[in-house]
Order: sequence, then C-alpha cells, then structure tokens
Amino acid sequence: MPKAYAIVGTGGRARMFYESILGPHRDHAKLVALCDTNQTRMDYTNRVIVEELSGEKLPTYKADAFATMIAERKPDTVIVTSIDRTHHHYIIAALEAGCDVITEKPMTTDPEKCQAILDAVERTGRNVRVTFNYRYAPHNSALRELIAEGAIGQVTSVHFEWLLDTRHGADYFRRWHRDKRNSGGLMVHKSTHHFDLVNFWLGSQPDTVFGMGDLKFYGRANAEERGVFTPYTRTTGVAAAKGDKFAIDLTANPVQKGLYWEAEKEDGYQRDQNVFGDGISIEDTMSVMVRYRNKAVMTYSLYAYAPWEGFNVAINGTGGRLELTVHENSYINAGAGSETEGAAKGVKLYHFPLHGEPRVVPVKHGEGGHGGGDKIMLEEIFGNATPRPGYGANHRDGALSILTGIAANKSFATGLPVDVKTLVKL
Repeated sequence: MPKAYAIVGTGGRARMFYESILGPHRDHAKLVALCDTNQTRMDYTNRVIVEELSGEKLPTYKADAFATMIAERKPDTVIVTSIDRTHHHYIIAALEAGCDVITEKPMTTDPEKCQAILDAVERTGRNVRVTFNYRYAPHNSALRELIAEGAIGQVTSVHFEWLLDTRHGADYFRRWHRDKRNSGGLMVHKSTHHFDLVNFWLGSQPDTVFGMGDLKFYGRANAEERGVFTPYTRTTGVAAAKGDKFAIDLTANPVQKGLYWEAEKEDGYQRDQNVFGDGISIEDTMSVMVRYRNKAVMTYSLYAYAPWEGFNVAINGTGGRLELTVHENSYINAGAGSETEGAAKGVKLYHFPLHGEPRVVPVKHGEGGHGGGDKIMLEEIFGNATPRPGYGANHRDGALSILTGIAANKSFATGLPVDVKTLVKL
C-alpha cells in the first residue's frame, strides 16, 4: 500500500518532492493534497501535476484549513516546504494530528520554535525528518567515510568556506529571505546545510559559537557607496531595470510566472525585489568560529557575492589532512528543474597523510541536484532503497544544525561567544 503524503507550501522548493512522488516512486508513494496560503500557486502546481507529470488534479486547501486537510485526506506524512518561520506551526500541528513529518531545512528559525518542535516530538512519539540532501552527495559521503576510517587520525580543526555567486547568492536578497524574521538569515536558512555536514562528518555537535556578520554588498547604502543607483523596488516590467545585471523578469520564466507573478494578486508577495533596495535585514558576509563537543574547532565563512559557486573544506587531524573542493552549478530557485540545483560541476578530494605521499581520492560523480544527493535521498524516503545508517536526519539533527546558526546570529548582535546548550534543551 503506497504511503500517503500531503504538501504544505507549493513554492519552488515543493517541486523536488512532488516530482519524485509522481515520477520514479509512484508505486510506493501517493500525493493526496496540497496546502498553501495562495490558491493561484496551488492551481499552478496542479497544472504541472496534470500536464507535465501525468498525475491527477489534487484537492487544495488554504493554510487556515490545514487541520481540515489532514482530517479529510488522512496523509501518513506531511511534507513542509513553506516559509521557514512557519515550519514549526505545520510540523507541530501534523505531529499532534498523528502524522509523521518531512520538512525542508531549516527545521525552524529560533530557539523557542525549535524547543516547541522537540517537545512535540517527545509528546506525540511521531517522527520528523529533515531533508539534508547534501549528506548523500558522493563527495560528502566519501569525506565522512575517510574520517570514520581514521585516514587523518583524530580530527582537530576544520576550515570551511562556502561561496554563493551573484546569481544564486543574489536571489536570497530578492525574496522573503531578505527579512531575517522570515528566514533567520543565511546563517540559518543556508548555512544549516553546512553546519549539518560538519556535525555529520565529525560525529559531534556544536558547543560554543562566536561570529561576525554584516551586509557589505547588497542593499541601497552599499550600492550607492560604490556609485550604483537603482531607484526601483522591483524589476519585472521596470524600464530602469533593463540594464541591471541583478534584475530578473518574472514573466520571462514560465515557472516563476505561474508561481509568483500570477499569484501576486492574492497576497502581494513580490519575488523580484531589487537586491540594491531598502528593507534588507540579513547579512551577506559572515565569519564564524565553532568549538565542538569532541574539542575540534571550525573556522567557517560564507559570502553571497562570489565569482563562482561552491565550497572549499579542509579537515585537519592528528594523522593528516583532507581537502575537498566542489564547484557547483549556479541557479535561481524555481528558475529551472530541481535537478540543476546545486549540481556538482567539478570535485577534487585530496588526502595528505602526515607521513607519506598525498593522493587524489577517486569520487563517483553524483548526477542531479545537490551534488547527486537529491536522487539518493529521495529513493530512501519515497522508494524502497535500504536506508543508509546514520544518513537520515531526524529532529535532533535538525536542531543541532540550526543551533550553530542561531548562536552565530546571537553573537553577531552581542559581540560575545554563545554557549549552545543555553539555547535549547536537547
């Protein structure tokens, strides 16, 4: 009997899930309902399901009818792909209604909401899975396996640098993410992926966090200081934005047109806000230090206006060093198929023993989104693939990943280190 799923939040992030359910895993999973704040967006999703994926039109429920949807459609699991600040609401309501939950990262955005989710899991005995697809990318798996095998002895330090280019990175400053109340900033919304990878690689958890972050490139003040003047709030249909390399036209892309331009009349949400405008409260340049329970330390940086997309990570130990460099495909959310998001273009993994010759570690190229991690993870969630021990992320993993970013945000504000265990009771 196929498991029944309902999706809440039908923006660009939802597509990866419903394509998987209605495509390669339709024998093991079925989609029974859609839920969103915006009816136009759900209607567009239904057209894609029927016309592109050969599925049947699904019942739709506005957000205030979420409980009714669960009662009527009886999903086994609810998939949460709504705005980050609303994740906790749907996760907790689904758990209390007797459903399991699959949620996009980040699990939530602040300590209070995180604690409420943890308490709900404890209270209901239901399961929450956080979709950390990067764990499954072959290059990230290989790094974990080398560490577990003792290739570099005991890990002592990590240097991790993530680069978002001026296509992908800029996109966070056009959308709802630009308001820190919605997303927790990039330290929570984006870096949760990276902090989870370090927890995953090291088999440890964050203990103390110190960080500094600022808005140095995007925003009106920064642009005008460089002599760039963009006197418009959005870019679609704006003549003055025609020469702006950071502008997007929502009518030029059928997915963005259907999900956002045509849906705007319902809620006023503008998907194409000027990245050099006012109202941005998130950082674009961030540096963080973390001490882990196993005494390893990490230096981490993220900036969102890089000339290329991807990351460098170096892991040092008592027996040597590992270096991983990954160049990724640049993308804009809902700008193309989900298989292009974070696709790996080039991967190099090096092992430097403390004594002996360095070597290039052969790594299988992962096809598809997030370094090939999407396909492997989705087969485990919706198909019949045997789960890989230690790979599926639960509510505790979701909490530990965001707590590094939440602590970093607190450190940005206070200038002081943060003891992670003071934020949430795990």
